[in-house]
Amino acid sequence: MSDNPSITIRSAELLDAGRLLEIYGHYVSRTAVTFEYDIPTAEEFLARMKRTMARYPFLVILRDGQIEGYSYAGPFYGRAAYGWCCETSVYLAPQARGQGLGRLLYGALESRLKEMGIVSMYACIAVPEVPDEYLTGDSEAFHRHLGFTRAGYFRECGYKFGHWYSMVWMEKTIGKRVSPQPPVRAGHSN
Repeated sequence: MSDNPSITIRSAELLDAGRLLEIYGHYVSRTAVTFEYDIPTAEEFLARMKRTMARYPFLVILRDGQIEGYSYAGPFYGRAAYGWCCETSVYLAPQARGQGLGRLLYGALESRLKEMGIVSMYACIAVPEVPDEYLTGDSEAFHRHLGFTRAGYFRECGYKFGHWYSMVWMEKTIGKRVSPQPPVRAGHSN
């Protein structure tokens, strides 16, 4: 790697699915960051990407041409009145953590969501009662650093790797609430 790596953020492409699944697979099999037990199949992961990309931004970050992470938004909840809100996620390759790439990705995602007319971003985050080898408090701290605040707490609601983990919802307001509220525009990647 050069001393001045080239950093690029772009919309995800379906051809990226293999690398993105590799990144996500690490979190499924080695961490409690996600409460999913089994790594999705390539077909399921591709279907998830297609569903997201039909309406919301799905971004990847590259360093010197190599995908190092991804971020996307999705519906917060399935009722029409929640349409101005979204849930966000970010995953980085293990070696890419702690280098500012997540902050860059989330910044780009937030900009796209603002352009769509989204008012609030939400993140569902696994948190340990006591940090262990599967889960630390890093994700909550990362979101707090980006301006998210804790909006809800569910004690020991997820069980993985023989441990009970809690979950927090965090929120960040990125738009104005007015009446009448303008409709949200599609912000798909393609």
